[in-house]
Amino acid sequence: MVATISQIIGKVNPKLYAENSKDLLKKYGSLGAVNSEEIKEKPISKHELVYDSSSETLEPVYFFILDLMNDLGLQTEKFMDNFSSSPGSGHFAELGQRATAMQQQGSKILADINAVLRSVLNIIYDLKEFRIRLSSYDALKSEKKEAAILALKQLWMDKVDINKGNSSIKAMALGQAGFQTLIDAFLFVKDLKEVDSVDLNDRVKRILRARVLEFNDWLAHSEGELRKRYNLEKTYLSSQVNSLKLYARWAKPYLKAAQELEMKDTGGREPALVKAFNTIVLELTLLGKKKIDVHEEVLSGNFPKEIERLKTKNYYSCVLVDFRFRGIPQRVSQQSHYVFGGRADVSFKSYVLNEDELKKLNEEIDASDVGDVLRLIEGSTGESMAQLQEEINFFLEEKEDEQERKKSEDDSNPFTALIGGYESKPASPETAEKKAEAKKEKVKIKPENYAEKEIIRKLASKNAEDITFRVFDTYKKAHGMPSYT
Repeated sequence: MVATISQIIGKVNPKLYAENSKDLLKKYGSLGAVNSEEIKEKPISKHELVYDSSSETLEPVYFFILDLMNDLGLQTEKFMDNFSSSPGSGHFAELGQRATAMQQQGSKILADINAVLRSVLNIIYDLKEFRIRLSSYDALKSEKKEAAILALKQLWMDKVDINKGNSSIKAMALGQAGFQTLIDAFLFVKDLKEVDSVDLNDRVKRILRARVLEFNDWLAHSEGELRKRYNLEKTYLSSQVNSLKLYARWAKPYLKAAQELEMKDTGGREPALVKAFNTIVLELTLLGKKKIDVHEEVLSGNFPKEIERLKTKNYYSCVLVDFRFRGIPQRVSQQSHYVFGGRADVSFKSYVLNEDELKKLNEEIDASDVGDVLRLIEGSTGESMAQLQEEINFFLEEKEDEQERKKSEDDSNPFTALIGGYESKPASPETAEKKAEAKKEKVKIKPENYAEKEIIRKLASKNAEDITFRVFDTYKKAHGMPSYT
C-alpha cells in the first residue's frame, strides 16, 4: 500500500496534521521513524462532494477544478496519478498492449546501451594502459631518464623480442649455456659504442649488438605510433560516449511511458473492480500553494510592521484536492482513446506548509513507493554514465599542453594509474552536482519562532481555509448543486 499525500503531510508535521501523533510517538519512539501509512490525516479543514453521471465524462470535473485553482492564484502540481482497470475490460487489454510495446522497445535500447557501455569500459582500460606506457617515454626527457630506459627495455623484451622464440634474449639467457649474462648486459649497455667496452665474450657481444640496434630503432618509432593510437582511442571514446548519451535519451521516453501505463496493484480487494465488468478506477491528487507575502500583509494591516525586520521562512496556504473516479471506459467511435463517465468523489483539504516542510514533503514522496519507478528509470539510463563520468572527462578533456602534461605524469605511479588514480582534475559541473546530491543530507525542518507560529501560520491557516472552501463552493454553484453561502 502506498501512503497518500495527506498521510505524508501528516508525517512532515505530525503535531498539526496527524490525529494519532501521540500514539505513533509512543510506538516508534521518534516521529521521524513513523510509517506514513499508519498516520491518520488531520487537515485544517475538509470538504467533500460526489458527482455521479454515467452519461457525462469525468474529464470536465478534473479540469474545471484545476483551472479554478490556477485562476485563484495557486501554483498547482500533480502529486499522484494512478489507475486500475478490471481485467475483463477492453481498456485493460488495450493499455496492456501499449505497455508491452513500450517495454519491448525500451528493453531493446537498454540492450544497446549495455553493449556500448562495455565498449566504453574497454576503451577506458586501454587508454589507461597507453598512459602507463607513454609515461615512460615522457620520463626520457626528465631526470628519470635512466629508469625510463630500463622500463622500456624490459617492455621491449616482454612484448617485441619475445616473439623471436628460442633466439630471444630471455630464452637464450635462461636456456642456453654461455648467455647467462645477456639480460644484464642488454640492460646495462646504452648504445652500440658501449658494447665493445663491456667485458663479455664475442658470442654475447655479437648478439648484444643486434639487439641494441633493434631496440634503438623500436624506441625511435614506437612512441609516435603509440601516441597516434592513443589519440585515435580518445576519438573513439568520444564517439561511443555520444552514442551512449543518445541511446539514453531514446530510452527514457519509452521507459517512462511504460511506467505510466502500469496499473496500480489493488491486491484484488477493490470492490469497484469486478473482473467481468468494464470498469476503471482513477486516483489523482493536486496540491495548490499560495505564498504569504509578508510585505503585502503589513500594508493591509494584517501583520505588525515589526515583523518585516525579522528573518522568517516563507509560508504557503495549501489546497490539497484528492480525486477518486470510478468510471466506465467508452471508446470514442473508431479512435484508439477512451472517455470515462461515472462517479467522482472529490475531497478538498487545507494545510499550511513552510518552505522547509515543502522540501521535506518532496523528499518523503521521493523516498516512498511513489518515486521508486522514476528512480529506476533514471538509474538505468543515467547512473551508468555518472559513475564513469570522471574517467571519461579525464581523457576527453585532457590538456595537450606539454608542460602541464609533463608535470602531472612525472609524479604518476603506474600502480595508481591502474585504478584510475591520476592527478585529480576539476570535476565537471554535472559531476559536481551529482556528487553534491549524493552527499546531501536529509532536509531538516527548523523550529518556528514566535512570529512564524503565532502570526504568519495563523493567517496562512485562515487563508487556506477560505481558498479551499471557495474552490469547493464555486464548483457546487457552477454545477447547480446546493450552496449555503
